[in-house]
Amino acid sequence: MLSRLQFAVATLFHFLFVPLTLGLSILIAIMETVFVRTGNEDYRRMARFWGTLFVINFALGVVTGITLEFQFGTNWSRYSRYVGDIFGSLLAIEATLAFFLESTFIAVWLFGWKRLSPRMHSVSIWLVAIASNLSALWILIANAWMQHPVGYAIRNGRAELTDFLAVATQEFAVMEFSHTVFGAYILTGFFVMGVSAFHLLRKQEIAFFEKSFRIGLVFALIFSIAEVMEGHIHGAEIAKVQPVKLAAMESRWETTANAPIYMLTIPDEKNNRNRLEMFPIPGALSMLAFHNRSAIVQGLNEFPEQDHPPVLPTFLSFRLMAGLGFLFLFLTVLGWLLRNRVLESPIYLKVMLYSIPLPYLACEAGWIVAEVGRQPWIVYGLMRTSEAASPIAASQVAVSLVAFLFLYSLLGLADFYLLFKYARKGPGPLSPDPKGEWSHA
Repeated sequence: MLSRLQFAVATLFHFLFVPLTLGLSILIAIMETVFVRTGNEDYRRMARFWGTLFVINFALGVVTGITLEFQFGTNWSRYSRYVGDIFGSLLAIEATLAFFLESTFIAVWLFGWKRLSPRMHSVSIWLVAIASNLSALWILIANAWMQHPVGYAIRNGRAELTDFLAVATQEFAVMEFSHTVFGAYILTGFFVMGVSAFHLLRKQEIAFFEKSFRIGLVFALIFSIAEVMEGHIHGAEIAKVQPVKLAAMESRWETTANAPIYMLTIPDEKNNRNRLEMFPIPGALSMLAFHNRSAIVQGLNEFPEQDHPPVLPTFLSFRLMAGLGFLFLFLTVLGWLLRNRVLESPIYLKVMLYSIPLPYLACEAGWIVAEVGRQPWIVYGLMRTSEAASPIAASQVAVSLVAFLFLYSLLGLADFYLLFKYARKGPGPLSPDPKGEWSHA
């Protein structure tokens, strides 16, 4: 349990930084491309301003990601020994193909403002954006294999890879990657809109932040629509390969045809039932799971109790994630309707400013659904979490857990302070430097 808690702390903290890296790299690349095509200096200033926030965020993502991967050797050595032939190969591809490319070209981009032509400089940030998302792809393929193991055989007491293509292209991996990156892009759009709203409310750099706000709005709107559609498809995939997780997500105890979704449910996990069920939507769960209102949905009582995931955290996290997803769709559609008069809508700007934390909550809740909902399996149906932990003393894990909490708290405070400081400061004026090039004053 201590090893699980330590990994949860490391994962949830690391994922505070990953989504913004994935989405902001793309938006900065778009801004630089517009500058190259039009010569409009505002877009170069935007790339510099949002790039500063991107680099701060990226640095913490790298640090926390490295410590996260170390835990497979320290806390989960039995897991690594059993499935390392599969899981290790995917992480190796991520590191050698994507992470090194990303780390190299972020340095080129960061130090190349005056050393590269505008066109080559924009190419460098596009390579960073592509590499960042490729990195996410391979990590999510690895996680998807843990959720739905395919392309392997048990030989010599361990799982060995037999079909790499099946692992890399399975439908669950495609769904998990899409769901995760769409959420990351929504978070990025809301971050850009929220920071822009802060400055628009203070009438600072109005033209600059109106453009930034509109870019963030379009980005978030597109992927809010895509996320809702993908979420429906993803739910059907979970029903097919992880029916017990679906039952926990909806706190569904009995197997039912024409299964409803209750708008108000209070789970009673101790007694394997719900204490309260109100406001049903008839057939909604059957439709979500099987695209058929009359379909039978398996309940938790259909499965051995020792195979039940923790129901309450899975159920609450899913409701939070899904509810916020529809809220994001509503706010972005409203923003699109107000796009030409956001300065005249201070209430909407304030809502977007204070909404910055909400996509972070949605992303974290999504990972709780994915990982807690998979329990008691570390590899679904193949290896239990209790069988995967390293044979080390609980005191050792407890000490390192406390150290992680302390160190991550300091890093988190430093990161959010710097993000707040530079976001509040704004882009600053441009002035010619001694070489006649434009740079921030």
